[in-house]
Amino acid sequence: MPPRLPSRLPTGLPSRCVGAAAAGLACALAFEPLAWAWLAPIGVAGMVLAVRDLSVRRAVLVAAVFAAAFFYPLIWWMRVVGIDAWILLAGIQTAWLALVGPLVARVQRWPGGPLWVAAAWLASEVARSSQPFGGFPWGRLGFATADTPLAEALPYVGVHGAGFLAALLGATLAAAVVRLRAPTDGTSRVRRGARALAPAGVVALLVALPVLLPWRDVVGLDDPGADHAAGTLRVAAVQGNVPGRGDDVLVDVEQLTRNHVDLTVDLAERVETGEVAPPDLVVWPENSTAVDPFRDATVGAGIERAVAAIDRPVLVGAIVDAQDPGQVLNQGIVWEPGTGPSDRYTKWHPVPFGEYIPLRSGPLTAWVGRLDLVARDMVAGTRETPLEVAGTLVADAICFDVGYDDGLYAQVRRGAELAVVQTSNAMFVFTDQIDQQFAMSRLRALETGKHVVVTAINGVSGVIAPDGTVTASAAPRTAEVLLADVALNDATTPAVHLAPWLGRAAVWLSAAAALLLVVGRVRRRRSRLVDHGAPPAAPTRAHEPALQG
Repeated sequence: MPPRLPSRLPTGLPSRCVGAAAAGLACALAFEPLAWAWLAPIGVAGMVLAVRDLSVRRAVLVAAVFAAAFFYPLIWWMRVVGIDAWILLAGIQTAWLALVGPLVARVQRWPGGPLWVAAAWLASEVARSSQPFGGFPWGRLGFATADTPLAEALPYVGVHGAGFLAALLGATLAAAVVRLRAPTDGTSRVRRGARALAPAGVVALLVALPVLLPWRDVVGLDDPGADHAAGTLRVAAVQGNVPGRGDDVLVDVEQLTRNHVDLTVDLAERVETGEVAPPDLVVWPENSTAVDPFRDATVGAGIERAVAAIDRPVLVGAIVDAQDPGQVLNQGIVWEPGTGPSDRYTKWHPVPFGEYIPLRSGPLTAWVGRLDLVARDMVAGTRETPLEVAGTLVADAICFDVGYDDGLYAQVRRGAELAVVQTSNAMFVFTDQIDQQFAMSRLRALETGKHVVVTAINGVSGVIAPDGTVTASAAPRTAEVLLADVALNDATTPAVHLAPWLGRAAVWLSAAAALLLVVGRVRRRRSRLVDHGAPPAAPTRAHEPALQG
Protein backbone atom coordinates (compact mmCIF):
# COMPACT_ATOMS: atom_id res chain seq x y z
CA MET A 1 0.00 0.00 0.00
CA PRO A 2 1.23 3.53 -0.71
CA PRO A 3 1.90 5.83 2.23
CA ARG A 4 -1.15 7.59 3.60
CA LEU A 5 -1.53 11.20 2.50
CA PRO A 6 -3.17 13.47 5.06
CA SER A 7 -6.05 15.08 3.19
CA ARG A 8 -7.15 17.94 5.47
CA LEU A 9 -10.68 17.11 4.35
CA PRO A 10 -13.69 17.44 6.67
CA THR A 11 -13.69 14.48 9.01
CA GLY A 12 -17.02 15.00 10.73
CA LEU A 13 -19.78 12.71 9.50
CA PRO A 14 -22.40 15.50 9.22
CA SER A 15 -20.14 17.65 7.04
CA ARG A 16 -19.34 14.67 4.84
CA CYS A 17 -23.04 13.91 4.43
CA VAL A 18 -23.73 17.51 3.42
CA GLY A 19 -20.91 17.36 0.87
CA ALA A 20 -22.18 14.02 -0.43
CA ALA A 21 -25.70 15.40 -0.84
CA ALA A 22 -24.39 18.39 -2.80
CA ALA A 23 -22.34 16.06 -4.99
CA GLY A 24 -25.34 13.81 -5.66
CA LEU A 25 -27.48 16.77 -6.66
CA ALA A 26 -24.71 17.92 -9.00
CA CYS A 27 -24.82 14.54 -10.75
CA ALA A 28 -28.61 14.80 -11.11
CA LEU A 29 -28.29 18.25 -12.70
CA ALA A 30 -25.96 16.78 -15.34
CA PHE A 31 -29.01 15.16 -16.95
CA GLU A 32 -32.13 16.61 -18.55
CA PRO A 33 -33.86 19.00 -18.18
CA LEU A 34 -30.80 21.16 -17.37
CA ALA A 35 -28.18 18.81 -18.85
CA TRP A 36 -25.24 20.56 -17.18
CA ALA A 37 -22.97 17.68 -18.13
CA TRP A 38 -19.84 19.31 -16.68
CA LEU A 39 -21.31 18.77 -13.21
CA ALA A 40 -21.11 14.96 -13.50
CA PRO A 41 -17.32 14.64 -12.90
CA ILE A 42 -17.58 17.25 -10.13
CA GLY A 43 -20.31 15.21 -8.48
CA VAL A 44 -18.24 12.04 -8.70
CA ALA A 45 -15.25 13.89 -7.21
CA GLY A 46 -17.40 15.09 -4.33
CA MET A 47 -18.58 11.56 -3.60
CA VAL A 48 -15.02 10.19 -3.71
CA LEU A 49 -13.79 12.84 -1.27
CA ALA A 50 -16.78 12.40 1.01
CA VAL A 51 -16.15 8.68 1.61
CA ARG A 52 -12.35 8.88 1.75
CA ASP A 53 -10.88 6.87 4.65
CA LEU A 54 -14.25 6.15 6.26
CA SER A 55 -15.09 2.86 7.91
CA VAL A 56 -17.35 0.45 6.06
CA ARG A 57 -20.52 1.50 7.86
CA ARG A 58 -19.84 5.21 7.54
CA ALA A 59 -18.87 4.88 3.89
CA VAL A 60 -22.15 3.08 3.19
CA LEU A 61 -24.08 5.86 4.94
CA VAL A 62 -22.32 8.72 3.15
CA ALA A 63 -22.52 6.99 -0.23
CA ALA A 64 -26.24 6.40 0.38
CA VAL A 65 -26.74 10.11 1.04
CA PHE A 66 -24.95 10.89 -2.23
CA ALA A 67 -26.98 8.33 -4.17
CA ALA A 68 -30.30 9.48 -2.71
CA ALA A 69 -29.53 13.09 -3.63
CA PHE A 70 -28.70 11.83 -7.14
CA PHE A 71 -31.54 9.45 -7.93
CA TYR A 72 -34.54 10.92 -6.16
CA PRO A 73 -34.40 14.23 -8.10
CA LEU A 74 -33.31 12.46 -11.31
CA ILE A 75 -36.39 10.25 -11.55
CA TRP A 76 -38.86 12.59 -9.87
CA TRP A 77 -40.99 11.95 -12.97
CA MET A 78 -41.73 8.49 -11.58
CA ARG A 79 -44.22 10.15 -9.21
CA VAL A 80 -46.87 10.02 -11.96
CA VAL A 81 -46.88 6.23 -11.50
CA GLY A 82 -47.10 6.69 -7.74
CA ILE A 83 -45.10 8.23 -4.92
CA ASP A 84 -44.51 4.76 -3.54
CA ALA A 85 -43.14 3.61 -6.92
CA TRP A 86 -40.80 6.62 -7.02
CA ILE A 87 -39.55 5.96 -3.48
CA LEU A 88 -39.01 2.26 -4.14
CA LEU A 89 -37.26 2.59 -7.49
CA ALA A 90 -34.95 5.40 -6.41
CA GLY A 91 -34.28 3.48 -3.20
CA ILE A 92 -33.11 0.42 -5.12
CA GLN A 93 -30.75 2.57 -7.20
CA THR A 94 -29.50 4.25 -4.04
CA ALA A 95 -28.72 0.88 -2.48
CA TRP A 96 -26.49 -0.14 -5.39
CA LEU A 97 -24.32 2.98 -5.13
CA ALA A 98 -24.29 2.80 -1.33
CA LEU A 99 -22.71 -0.65 -1.55
CA VAL A 100 -19.89 0.79 -3.65
CA GLY A 101 -19.06 3.42 -1.03
CA PRO A 102 -16.70 1.30 1.11
CA LEU A 103 -14.88 0.09 -1.99
CA VAL A 104 -14.36 3.64 -3.26
CA ALA A 105 -13.23 4.71 0.21
CA ARG A 106 -10.34 2.24 0.07
CA VAL A 107 -9.28 1.77 -3.55
CA GLN A 108 -8.76 5.50 -4.13
CA ARG A 109 -5.53 5.12 -2.10
CA TRP A 110 -4.23 2.28 -4.25
CA PRO A 111 -1.73 2.86 -7.05
CA GLY A 112 -3.82 4.05 -9.98
CA GLY A 113 -6.60 4.86 -7.52
CA PRO A 114 -8.78 6.87 -9.98
CA LEU A 115 -8.85 3.90 -12.35
CA TRP A 116 -10.07 1.61 -9.57
CA VAL A 117 -12.72 4.15 -8.55
CA ALA A 118 -13.96 4.48 -12.14
CA ALA A 119 -14.14 0.69 -12.45
CA ALA A 120 -16.17 0.49 -9.24
CA TRP A 121 -18.54 3.17 -10.49
CA LEU A 122 -19.03 1.40 -13.83
CA ALA A 123 -19.56 -1.91 -12.04
CA SER A 124 -22.39 -0.35 -10.02
CA GLU A 125 -23.98 0.91 -13.25
CA VAL A 126 -23.76 -2.53 -14.80
CA ALA A 127 -25.28 -4.13 -11.70
CA ARG A 128 -28.20 -1.77 -11.27
CA SER A 129 -28.93 -1.81 -15.02
CA SER A 130 -29.51 -5.55 -14.86
CA GLN A 131 -30.74 -6.34 -11.33
CA PRO A 132 -33.28 -6.82 -9.90
CA PHE A 133 -35.98 -7.79 -12.42
CA GLY A 134 -33.96 -6.62 -15.40
CA GLY A 135 -32.57 -3.50 -13.72
CA PHE A 136 -33.00 0.19 -14.46
CA PRO A 137 -30.42 2.10 -16.58
CA TRP A 138 -31.35 5.73 -15.81
CA GLY A 139 -28.50 7.86 -14.48
CA ARG A 140 -25.64 6.12 -16.28
CA LEU A 141 -22.96 8.79 -16.60
CA GLY A 142 -22.46 7.94 -20.28
CA PHE A 143 -25.97 9.20 -21.00
CA ALA A 144 -24.84 12.72 -20.03
CA THR A 145 -21.92 12.92 -22.48
CA ALA A 146 -23.58 13.68 -25.84
CA ASP A 147 -22.52 17.34 -25.90
CA THR A 148 -19.12 16.95 -24.25
CA PRO A 149 -15.64 16.08 -25.52
CA LEU A 150 -16.27 12.55 -24.23
CA ALA A 151 -18.76 12.08 -27.07
CA GLU A 152 -15.80 11.50 -29.38
CA ALA A 153 -15.12 8.27 -27.52
CA LEU A 154 -18.66 6.89 -27.86
CA PRO A 155 -18.18 5.05 -31.19
CA TYR A 156 -15.21 3.21 -29.70
CA VAL A 157 -16.15 2.49 -26.09
CA GLY A 158 -19.90 3.08 -26.03
CA VAL A 159 -22.00 4.37 -23.15
CA HIS A 160 -20.09 2.11 -20.73
CA GLY A 161 -16.75 3.56 -21.78
CA ALA A 162 -17.96 7.16 -21.78
CA GLY A 163 -19.37 6.67 -18.28
CA PHE A 164 -16.08 5.14 -17.18
CA LEU A 165 -14.16 8.15 -18.53
CA ALA A 166 -16.54 10.59 -16.81
CA ALA A 167 -16.07 8.74 -13.50
CA LEU A 168 -12.32 8.61 -14.10
CA LEU A 169 -12.26 12.35 -14.65
CA GLY A 170 -14.11 12.89 -11.38
CA ALA A 171 -11.89 10.48 -9.43
CA THR A 172 -8.79 12.17 -10.87
CA LEU A 173 -10.13 15.55 -9.81
CA ALA A 174 -10.59 14.20 -6.29
CA ALA A 175 -7.04 12.82 -6.26
CA ALA A 176 -5.70 16.20 -7.37
CA VAL A 177 -7.62 17.97 -4.59
CA VAL A 178 -6.17 15.59 -1.99
CA ARG A 179 -2.62 16.14 -3.21
CA LEU A 180 -2.96 19.90 -3.37
CA ARG A 181 -4.37 20.06 0.16
CA ALA A 182 -1.81 17.69 1.67
CA PRO A 183 0.69 19.26 4.13
CA THR A 184 3.92 20.31 2.45
CA ASP A 185 6.76 17.80 2.54
CA GLY A 186 9.41 20.29 1.54
CA THR A 187 8.68 20.20 -2.18
CA SER A 188 7.87 23.42 -3.99
CA ARG A 189 4.28 24.44 -4.64
CA VAL A 190 4.90 24.16 -8.40
CA ARG A 191 6.13 20.58 -8.07
CA ARG A 192 3.23 19.67 -5.80
CA GLY A 193 0.79 21.16 -8.31
CA ALA A 194 2.38 19.24 -11.18
CA ARG A 195 2.17 16.02 -9.16
CA ALA A 196 -1.48 16.69 -8.41
CA LEU A 197 -2.37 17.32 -12.04
CA ALA A 198 -0.41 14.37 -13.44
CA PRO A 199 -3.40 11.99 -13.30
CA ALA A 200 -5.43 14.56 -15.26
CA GLY A 201 -2.94 14.20 -18.11
CA VAL A 202 -3.67 10.48 -18.25
CA VAL A 203 -7.40 11.19 -18.46
CA ALA A 204 -6.85 13.78 -21.20
CA LEU A 205 -4.87 11.23 -23.20
CA LEU A 206 -7.59 8.60 -22.82
CA VAL A 207 -10.22 11.10 -23.97
CA ALA A 208 -8.15 12.29 -26.93
CA LEU A 209 -7.07 8.83 -28.05
CA PRO A 210 -10.20 8.02 -30.06
CA VAL A 211 -9.87 11.28 -31.97
CA LEU A 212 -6.23 10.61 -32.83
CA LEU A 213 -6.63 7.00 -33.95
CA PRO A 214 -7.37 6.29 -37.63
CA TRP A 215 -10.36 4.05 -36.83
CA ARG A 216 -12.80 6.77 -37.88
CA ASP A 217 -11.86 6.30 -41.53
CA VAL A 218 -11.90 2.51 -41.21
CA VAL A 219 -15.48 2.31 -39.92
CA GLY A 220 -16.74 5.28 -41.94
CA LEU A 221 -17.88 7.37 -38.98
CA ASP A 222 -16.96 10.77 -40.40
CA ASP A 223 -18.99 9.95 -43.50
CA PRO A 224 -21.47 7.11 -42.98
CA GLY A 225 -21.65 6.60 -46.71
CA ALA A 226 -17.90 6.39 -47.28
CA ASP A 227 -16.93 2.71 -47.27
CA HIS A 228 -20.10 1.10 -45.99
CA ALA A 229 -22.69 2.82 -48.14
CA ALA A 230 -26.09 1.20 -48.33
CA GLY A 231 -27.85 4.14 -49.96
CA THR A 232 -30.46 6.38 -48.37
CA LEU A 233 -33.97 5.84 -47.11
CA ARG A 234 -36.79 8.35 -46.92
CA VAL A 235 -38.56 7.87 -43.59
CA ALA A 236 -41.82 9.30 -42.33
CA ALA A 237 -42.15 9.38 -38.53
CA VAL A 238 -45.77 9.80 -37.44
CA GLN A 239 -46.63 11.38 -34.09
CA GLY A 240 -50.40 11.07 -33.86
CA ASN A 241 -50.99 12.53 -30.38
CA VAL A 242 -53.16 11.06 -27.62
CA PRO A 243 -56.82 12.02 -27.22
CA GLY A 244 -57.93 13.89 -24.13
CA ARG A 245 -55.37 15.21 -21.69
CA GLY A 246 -52.67 13.22 -23.42
CA ASP A 247 -51.32 11.06 -20.60
CA ASP A 248 -53.58 8.00 -20.97
CA VAL A 249 -53.40 5.85 -24.10
CA LEU A 250 -56.49 3.91 -23.04
CA VAL A 251 -58.84 6.87 -22.82
CA ASP A 252 -59.95 6.31 -26.46
CA VAL A 253 -57.99 3.54 -28.18
CA GLU A 254 -59.89 3.73 -31.46
CA GLN A 255 -59.33 7.48 -31.78
CA LEU A 256 -55.69 6.99 -30.88
CA THR A 257 -55.16 4.67 -33.86
CA ARG A 258 -57.37 6.88 -36.03
CA ASN A 259 -55.03 9.83 -35.37
CA HIS A 260 -52.13 7.89 -36.88
CA VAL A 261 -54.27 6.59 -39.72
CA ASP A 262 -55.47 10.09 -40.61
CA LEU A 263 -51.96 11.56 -40.60
CA THR A 264 -50.70 8.73 -42.81
CA VAL A 265 -53.62 9.10 -45.25
CA ASP A 266 -53.04 12.86 -45.32
CA LEU A 267 -49.38 12.21 -46.12
CA ALA A 268 -50.46 9.95 -48.98
CA GLU A 269 -52.62 12.75 -50.38
CA ARG A 270 -49.69 15.17 -50.21
CA VAL A 271 -47.55 12.62 -52.04
CA GLU A 272 -50.21 12.21 -54.72
CA THR A 273 -50.40 15.94 -55.32
CA GLY A 274 -46.62 16.15 -55.57
CA GLU A 275 -46.28 18.33 -52.48
CA VAL A 276 -43.78 15.90 -50.91
CA ALA A 277 -41.72 12.99 -52.17
CA PRO A 278 -43.03 9.54 -51.21
CA PRO A 279 -41.42 7.88 -48.19
CA ASP A 280 -39.85 4.44 -48.36
CA LEU A 281 -40.90 3.60 -44.80
CA VAL A 282 -43.50 4.96 -42.39
CA VAL A 283 -42.93 4.47 -38.65
CA TRP A 284 -45.70 4.64 -36.06
CA PRO A 285 -44.88 4.77 -32.34
CA GLU A 286 -45.38 2.27 -29.56
CA ASN A 287 -49.05 1.94 -28.58
CA SER A 288 -50.25 3.54 -31.81
CA THR A 289 -52.60 0.58 -31.56
CA ALA A 290 -53.23 0.02 -27.86
CA VAL A 291 -55.39 -3.04 -28.57
CA ASP A 292 -54.68 -6.14 -30.65
CA PRO A 293 -55.21 -5.16 -34.31
CA PHE A 294 -55.77 -8.82 -35.20
CA ARG A 295 -58.76 -9.04 -32.85
CA ASP A 296 -60.18 -5.55 -33.04
CA ALA A 297 -61.73 -5.25 -36.51
CA THR A 298 -61.97 -1.44 -36.42
CA VAL A 299 -58.31 -0.95 -35.49
CA GLY A 300 -57.15 -3.55 -38.01
CA ALA A 301 -59.19 -1.97 -40.79
CA GLY A 302 -57.73 1.44 -39.97
CA ILE A 303 -54.18 0.13 -40.33
CA GLU A 304 -55.04 -1.52 -43.65
CA ARG A 305 -56.53 1.75 -44.88
CA ALA A 306 -53.42 3.74 -43.98
CA VAL A 307 -51.02 1.20 -45.53
CA ALA A 308 -53.07 1.00 -48.72
CA ALA A 309 -53.20 4.79 -49.01
CA ILE A 310 -49.46 5.37 -48.61
CA ASP A 311 -48.60 2.15 -50.49
CA ARG A 312 -45.44 1.72 -48.43
CA PRO A 313 -44.49 -0.50 -45.48
CA VAL A 314 -45.63 0.87 -42.12
CA LEU A 315 -43.86 -0.18 -38.93
CA VAL A 316 -46.79 -0.28 -36.51
CA GLY A 317 -46.40 -0.20 -32.72
CA ALA A 318 -49.03 -2.65 -31.49
CA ILE A 319 -50.18 -4.40 -28.35
CA VAL A 320 -50.83 -8.03 -29.34
CA ASP A 321 -52.50 -10.75 -27.31
CA ALA A 322 -50.24 -13.70 -26.52
CA GLN A 323 -51.34 -17.32 -26.69
CA ASP A 324 -51.60 -17.37 -22.90
CA PRO A 325 -54.63 -15.23 -21.99
CA GLY A 326 -52.70 -13.86 -19.03
CA GLN A 327 -49.92 -12.48 -21.23
CA VAL A 328 -49.48 -9.77 -23.85
CA LEU A 329 -46.82 -8.71 -26.38
CA ASN A 330 -45.53 -5.21 -27.19
CA GLN A 331 -44.46 -5.38 -30.82
CA GLY A 332 -43.21 -3.44 -33.78
CA ILE A 333 -44.96 -5.03 -36.79
CA VAL A 334 -43.96 -4.44 -40.40
CA TRP A 335 -47.27 -4.01 -42.24
CA GLU A 336 -46.77 -4.45 -45.99
CA PRO A 337 -49.18 -3.03 -48.60
CA GLY A 338 -51.23 -5.81 -50.13
CA THR A 339 -49.84 -8.63 -47.98
CA GLY A 340 -50.35 -7.31 -44.45
CA PRO A 341 -48.20 -8.02 -41.38
CA SER A 342 -44.80 -9.66 -41.87
CA ASP A 343 -41.67 -9.15 -39.76
CA ARG A 344 -41.99 -8.40 -36.03
CA TYR A 345 -39.86 -7.19 -33.13
CA THR A 346 -41.00 -7.77 -29.54
CA LYS A 347 -39.93 -5.42 -26.76
CA TRP A 348 -36.91 -6.82 -24.91
CA HIS A 349 -37.32 -5.00 -21.60
CA PRO A 350 -40.89 -4.74 -20.30
CA VAL A 351 -41.12 -2.50 -17.24
CA PRO A 352 -41.45 -4.50 -14.00
CA PHE A 353 -44.55 -3.59 -11.98
CA GLY A 354 -45.68 -1.41 -14.91
CA GLU A 355 -45.97 -3.88 -17.78
CA TYR A 356 -45.59 -7.12 -15.86
CA ILE A 357 -45.67 -8.15 -12.20
CA PRO A 358 -42.66 -10.12 -10.93
CA LEU A 359 -43.61 -12.68 -8.31
CA ARG A 360 -47.27 -12.04 -9.08
CA SER A 361 -48.39 -14.65 -6.56
CA GLY A 362 -46.25 -13.14 -3.79
CA PRO A 363 -47.31 -10.84 -0.95
CA LEU A 364 -46.31 -7.63 -2.78
CA THR A 365 -49.37 -7.82 -5.01
CA ALA A 366 -51.61 -7.96 -1.96
CA TRP A 367 -49.82 -5.04 -0.29
CA VAL A 368 -49.85 -2.69 -3.32
CA GLY A 369 -53.41 -2.66 -4.58
CA ARG A 370 -52.64 -0.75 -7.79
CA LEU A 371 -50.69 -3.71 -9.12
CA ASP A 372 -54.07 -5.26 -9.87
CA LEU A 373 -54.33 -2.71 -12.70
CA VAL A 374 -51.66 -4.70 -14.58
CA ALA A 375 -54.03 -7.50 -15.45
CA ARG A 376 -51.71 -9.26 -17.90
CA ASP A 377 -47.94 -9.76 -17.93
CA MET A 378 -45.99 -8.47 -20.91
CA VAL A 379 -43.65 -11.12 -22.31
CA ALA A 380 -40.08 -10.09 -23.13
CA GLY A 381 -38.78 -10.57 -26.66
CA THR A 382 -35.52 -12.26 -27.62
CA ARG A 383 -35.06 -11.34 -31.29
CA GLU A 384 -31.44 -10.49 -32.14
CA THR A 385 -31.73 -9.90 -35.90
CA PRO A 386 -32.88 -6.58 -37.37
CA LEU A 387 -36.22 -6.21 -39.12
CA GLU A 388 -36.30 -6.54 -42.88
CA VAL A 389 -38.36 -3.66 -44.23
CA ALA A 390 -38.30 -1.76 -47.51
CA GLY A 391 -35.16 -3.67 -48.51
CA THR A 392 -33.41 -2.35 -45.41
CA LEU A 393 -32.24 -3.95 -42.16
CA VAL A 394 -33.70 -1.89 -39.32
CA ALA A 395 -32.78 -2.23 -35.64
CA ASP A 396 -35.84 -1.62 -33.47
CA ALA A 397 -36.07 -0.56 -29.83
CA ILE A 398 -39.35 -0.04 -28.02
CA CYS A 399 -39.47 2.62 -25.31
CA PHE A 400 -37.20 1.71 -22.36
CA ASP A 401 -35.28 -0.70 -24.61
CA VAL A 402 -33.21 2.29 -25.72
CA GLY A 403 -31.68 2.54 -22.24
CA TYR A 404 -30.28 -1.00 -22.39
CA ASP A 405 -27.36 -2.08 -24.56
CA ASP A 406 -28.19 -5.68 -25.38
CA GLY A 407 -31.07 -5.51 -27.86
CA LEU A 408 -29.68 -2.74 -30.06
CA TYR A 409 -26.13 -4.11 -29.96
CA ALA A 410 -27.37 -7.53 -31.07
CA GLN A 411 -29.22 -6.10 -34.07
CA VAL A 412 -26.39 -3.78 -35.08
CA ARG A 413 -23.89 -6.64 -34.95
CA ARG A 414 -26.14 -8.51 -37.39
CA GLY A 415 -26.10 -5.83 -40.06
CA ALA A 416 -28.66 -3.17 -39.10
CA GLU A 417 -28.37 -0.11 -41.34
CA LEU A 418 -30.73 2.17 -39.44
CA ALA A 419 -32.20 2.29 -35.91
CA VAL A 420 -35.70 3.28 -34.88
CA VAL A 421 -37.07 3.88 -31.40
CA GLN A 422 -40.82 3.39 -31.04
CA THR A 423 -42.04 4.85 -27.78
CA SER A 424 -45.21 5.92 -26.06
CA ASN A 425 -44.24 7.79 -22.87
CA ALA A 426 -47.76 9.21 -22.77
CA MET A 427 -47.90 8.73 -19.01
CA PHE A 428 -44.79 10.90 -18.64
CA VAL A 429 -45.61 13.56 -21.24
CA PHE A 430 -45.75 16.34 -18.64
CA THR A 431 -42.43 15.34 -17.03
CA ASP A 432 -38.71 15.43 -17.83
CA GLN A 433 -38.67 11.70 -18.56
CA ILE A 434 -39.37 12.26 -22.26
CA ASP A 435 -36.31 14.52 -22.60
CA GLN A 436 -34.08 12.13 -20.68
CA GLN A 437 -35.13 9.25 -22.90
CA PHE A 438 -34.65 11.25 -26.09
CA ALA A 439 -31.11 12.06 -24.91
CA MET A 440 -30.47 8.32 -24.69
CA SER A 441 -31.48 7.99 -28.34
CA ARG A 442 -28.89 10.64 -29.24
CA LEU A 443 -26.25 8.59 -27.44
CA ARG A 444 -27.27 5.49 -29.41
CA ALA A 445 -26.79 7.38 -32.68
CA LEU A 446 -23.32 8.47 -31.60
CA GLU A 447 -22.12 5.07 -30.44
CA THR A 448 -23.57 3.05 -33.36
CA GLY A 449 -22.69 5.58 -36.07
CA LYS A 450 -26.22 5.31 -37.49
CA HIS A 451 -29.24 7.50 -37.98
CA VAL A 452 -31.84 6.99 -35.27
CA VAL A 453 -35.50 7.76 -35.96
CA VAL A 454 -37.58 8.28 -32.81
CA THR A 455 -41.37 8.08 -33.04
CA ALA A 456 -43.21 8.98 -29.85
CA ILE A 457 -46.95 8.80 -29.52
CA ASN A 458 -47.14 12.43 -28.41
CA GLY A 459 -43.52 13.52 -27.91
CA VAL A 460 -40.61 13.74 -28.27
CA SER A 461 -40.24 12.47 -31.85
CA GLY A 462 -37.17 13.24 -33.91
CA VAL A 463 -34.54 12.25 -36.44
CA ILE A 464 -30.97 12.03 -35.12
CA ALA A 465 -27.86 11.98 -37.30
CA PRO A 466 -24.88 9.70 -36.51
CA ASP A 467 -23.05 12.65 -34.94
CA GLY A 468 -25.89 13.17 -32.45
CA THR A 469 -27.36 16.18 -34.22
CA VAL A 470 -31.17 16.38 -34.16
CA THR A 471 -32.13 17.17 -37.76
CA ALA A 472 -35.91 17.16 -37.25
CA SER A 473 -38.20 17.03 -34.25
CA ALA A 474 -41.86 17.31 -33.25
CA ALA A 475 -42.90 19.13 -30.10
CA PRO A 476 -44.78 17.27 -27.37
CA ARG A 477 -48.59 17.21 -27.51
CA THR A 478 -48.70 17.87 -31.24
CA ALA A 479 -49.78 15.83 -34.26
CA GLU A 480 -47.09 15.87 -36.91
CA VAL A 481 -45.31 13.84 -39.57
CA LEU A 482 -41.54 14.17 -39.85
CA LEU A 483 -40.03 13.43 -43.26
CA ALA A 484 -36.30 12.85 -43.55
CA ASP A 485 -33.78 11.26 -45.90
CA VAL A 486 -31.46 9.18 -43.76
CA ALA A 487 -28.17 7.63 -44.79
CA LEU A 488 -28.00 3.87 -44.37
CA ASN A 489 -24.85 2.43 -42.90
CA ASP A 490 -24.03 -1.22 -42.33
CA ALA A 491 -20.80 -0.46 -40.44
CA THR A 492 -20.34 -1.84 -36.95
CA THR A 493 -18.52 0.52 -34.62
CA PRO A 494 -15.93 -0.83 -32.15
CA ALA A 495 -18.24 0.20 -29.30
CA VAL A 496 -20.82 -2.44 -30.18
CA HIS A 497 -18.22 -5.17 -29.61
CA LEU A 498 -16.05 -3.59 -26.91
CA ALA A 499 -18.53 -1.89 -24.58
CA PRO A 500 -20.06 -5.08 -23.12
CA TRP A 501 -16.59 -6.36 -22.27
CA LEU A 502 -15.73 -3.07 -20.56
CA GLY A 503 -18.73 -3.57 -18.31
CA ARG A 504 -17.77 -7.16 -17.52
CA ALA A 505 -14.15 -6.16 -16.84
CA ALA A 506 -15.31 -3.46 -14.41
CA VAL A 507 -17.42 -5.99 -12.52
CA TRP A 508 -14.60 -8.52 -12.35
CA LEU A 509 -12.02 -5.94 -11.24
CA SER A 510 -14.33 -4.50 -8.60
CA ALA A 511 -15.15 -7.96 -7.27
CA ALA A 512 -11.44 -8.78 -7.11
CA ALA A 513 -10.72 -5.49 -5.32
CA ALA A 514 -13.48 -6.16 -2.80
CA LEU A 515 -12.13 -9.66 -2.19
CA LEU A 516 -8.61 -8.31 -1.64
CA LEU A 517 -9.92 -5.80 0.88
CA VAL A 518 -11.85 -8.46 2.77
CA VAL A 519 -8.84 -10.81 2.83
CA GLY A 520 -6.60 -7.96 3.99
CA ARG A 521 -9.03 -7.09 6.76
CA VAL A 522 -9.14 -10.70 7.97
CA ARG A 523 -5.35 -10.95 7.95
CA ARG A 524 -4.95 -7.73 9.91
CA ARG A 525 -7.35 -9.00 12.58
CA ARG A 526 -5.42 -12.24 12.88
CA SER A 527 -2.15 -10.34 13.04
CA ARG A 528 -3.43 -8.18 15.89
CA LEU A 529 -4.50 -11.28 17.81
CA VAL A 530 -1.05 -12.79 17.38
CA ASP A 531 0.73 -9.55 18.37
CA HIS A 532 -1.28 -9.20 21.57
CA GLY A 533 -1.06 -12.86 22.39
CA ALA A 534 -3.84 -15.34 22.98
CA PRO A 535 -5.78 -15.03 26.23
CA PRO A 536 -4.54 -17.40 28.96
CA ALA A 537 -6.32 -20.70 29.17
CA ALA A 538 -8.34 -21.52 32.28
CA PRO A 539 -6.40 -23.69 34.79
CA THR A 540 -7.36 -27.32 34.87
CA ARG A 541 -6.62 -30.08 37.36
CA ALA A 542 -4.51 -32.88 36.08
CA HIS A 543 -5.92 -35.47 38.52
CA GLU A 544 -9.52 -34.94 39.43
CA PRO A 545 -10.77 -37.52 41.94
CA ALA A 546 -13.60 -39.62 40.70
CA LEU A 547 -16.99 -38.95 42.17
CA GLN A 548 -18.17 -41.55 44.54
CA GLY A 549 -21.66 -42.78 44.37
